[in-house]
Amino acid sequence: MRLIINSGGSQAIDAWRAQFHTFAPGLDVVGWHEDVDPASVDYALVWAPDAGRLATFPNLKLIISAGAGVDHILADPQLPRHLPIARMVTARTQTEMAEFVLTSALMLTRDIKRVVDNQARRHWELFDSLRVAADVRVGIMGLGHLGVAAAQLLSRVGFQVSGWSRGASKLEGLPSYAGQAQFGEFLGNTDLLVCLLPATEATKGILNTTTLSQLPRGASLINAGRGAHMVEKDVIAALDSGQLHQAVLDVFEAEPLPAESALWSHPGVIITPHCAAIPDRKERARHTSWLIAANERGEALPNIYDPGRGY
Repeated sequence: MRLIINSGGSQAIDAWRAQFHTFAPGLDVVGWHEDVDPASVDYALVWAPDAGRLATFPNLKLIISAGAGVDHILADPQLPRHLPIARMVTARTQTEMAEFVLTSALMLTRDIKRVVDNQARRHWELFDSLRVAADVRVGIMGLGHLGVAAAQLLSRVGFQVSGWSRGASKLEGLPSYAGQAQFGEFLGNTDLLVCLLPATEATKGILNTTTLSQLPRGASLINAGRGAHMVEKDVIAALDSGQLHQAVLDVFEAEPLPAESALWSHPGVIITPHCAAIPDRKERARHTSWLIAANERGEALPNIYDPGRGY
């Protein structure tokens, strides 16, 4: 069997081969830009593949996303729509995302951005009204594997956590809301909004003026879902007006975030470079090897993209 990889560039292929030798020693691993017979390719592990390239592999059985999202694959207009796409969702992915959200939530709760900015100015300032986790109502949009993992960890630390999803989902032991009818109530009870929704047509631009205006004034935002969720000018306007106090933003409409973006220098924004949950190469090789073996055995695979749901 042959696996072709488009992740990390040509310089990473030797490291990929070393990892797959551990988990799937019989697997032939080739790089995206190597000269190979297209008919010999059985599996593809990819991130943002060149448009049309996947369609050149006539015997491809499964496309595996190198990340949790699949929008970078669906953007290919020539994508073979009959092929299953597996999302890279592992136990480590869930842990990484949950810890990223917890770290961000604690930074916002304790106003660490203000402390860091004061350090850069060599300015010593004691300020009042420090909050603890129990003072903050966190609302998580998106109750998939990542959203549930984040909700559970935040709740254990002491945050008041609730969740919202477009469909009927339950957050065991915690308040949950569903659908557009309950969206306003959910937002009204949220001091810190966390977006972990999948990227679909229905969720595109959901972090807009209408949504943000329903939060209590002075709320905060964490977006670790997708850049397409966020209308950047609306987020900036909400920060400028005080409707939002601060935001931790990990994903953006254009990545890398352009140097001229106003978000870079906004005093209320902490920027991270789409790093909230990135399993290391070892974990991705392990999971990919397991997916290939399970598929060869004819087993049902987890986290397969469902066009009907959009994720």
